[in-house]
Amino acid sequence: MSQTLVIKIGTSSLTQGGQLALSTIAALVETLTHLRSLGHRVVLVSSGAVGVGCSRLNLSERPQKMAVVQAIAAVGQGRLMRVYDDLFSTLQQPIAQVLLTRRDLIDRSSYVNAQNTFQALFQLGVIPIVNENDTVAVDELKLKFGDNDTLSALVASLVEADWLFILTDVDRLYSADPRKNPDAEPITLINAEQLDRLQVEAGASGSGWGTGGMATKLAAARIATSAGVRVAIAAGENPRTTLEILQGKPLGTQFEPQPRPNNARKRWIAHGLIATGKLYLDPGAVKALCQGGKSLLAAGILRVEGEFQASEAVSLCDDSGREIGRGMANYSSREIEQIRGQHSENISPILGYIGAETVVHRDNLVLQG
Repeated sequence: MSQTLVIKIGTSSLTQGGQLALSTIAALVETLTHLRSLGHRVVLVSSGAVGVGCSRLNLSERPQKMAVVQAIAAVGQGRLMRVYDDLFSTLQQPIAQVLLTRRDLIDRSSYVNAQNTFQALFQLGVIPIVNENDTVAVDELKLKFGDNDTLSALVASLVEADWLFILTDVDRLYSADPRKNPDAEPITLINAEQLDRLQVEAGASGSGWGTGGMATKLAAARIATSAGVRVAIAAGENPRTTLEILQGKPLGTQFEPQPRPNNARKRWIAHGLIATGKLYLDPGAVKALCQGGKSLLAAGILRVEGEFQASEAVSLCDDSGREIGRGMANYSSREIEQIRGQHSENISPILGYIGAETVVHRDNLVLQG
C-alpha cells in the first residue's frame, strides 16, 4: 500500500569527524529511492548544512554568533545538495530542494501553497529534500523551528504523512542515556498516554554539531502523533531500518498516532501556528470547551499572559496551567485584559465598539488530544 513517509536524518548521522559520512548518505539515497520505487511518497528532512559548512571553511567548532552560523549554513547547504544530487542522479531519482522558515507555516496562504507544492512534487515522482532556511530564519522573532526534529514533525503534519522516521545516533529510545548508564532499558512502543507521562533522561545534543537531543525528538513525536502520524526513532547509521520497520519488524522506538483531525484548517491552527500568549480559564469554561464543544467566552477567562494581537494564536490553559487547547483570539491581549470575566453583552460598552461575542470561536479552536 502506498504511504507518505517523512524521513529525518540528523547531523550526527550525516557527518563523522566533521566530514560527510558518504557511506551512510549513499545507503540513505539507495533506501529512499527504493521506497519511491515501491510507490511510496517520500520526503527527506536533512540536517548537516552548518556542519558541512564548517568543514568546508576549516572551522573546528560551531560558531555561536547567529549571523556567522547563517552564513556557514549557506555555504554548507550548497555542498550538501550537490552530494545528494550526484548520488540520487546515479539512480535516476529526481530530487528538489525545499527550504522553509516558520513564517511559511504561520501564514495560512503560504501554508496551503507549501502543501500544494509538496503534492505536485509527489505527482512528479520527485523526492523533496527539506531543511530550514537557516540563512534568513530569525530566532528572535520566533520564526525559527529551532531544530530539524521539530521541522520534520511539522512537515509530516503538513503533508499528512503516515510515518515520520527520525534517524539518529541511537538505535531507539532508552529510559536513560545508554552511553552513560549501562542499566538503561530500551523502550519499543509508546502510546499517547504513555508519551504524556514519559520520563526519560532527555538531555542536550550528543554531538557538537547538532541542535537537537532526545528532548527535541520527544517533542517532535508529540507534534506528529497528535497530527495522526506514526513515529519511529531508529539508528541513522543503517537507513535500511526504515524498510524493515515498514515490513513490521520491531526495531527502534515507535509512537502510536492519535486520530487524525479531519479539518485542514484546524490542523494548521494546531501545528502551523505559534502560540504568542496564554489564556487561563475557570473550570466552567474548561468544561464548556472540552465537553460541550462551545466557543470561549470572556466570562470564563481568569487571566491573560503575554502580549498578542487579534487573530494570533494563544494557548488555552486551565487554572493550574495545563494546556487544554489552542485557538485564534478575536481580541488582543490588551482588550482581553479589559473584558475578561465579563458577560458578552458588556464587551461593546467596555471597549467602545461592537466586537465578536466570543474570544475564541470554536471553529478556530483545537483541543488537545
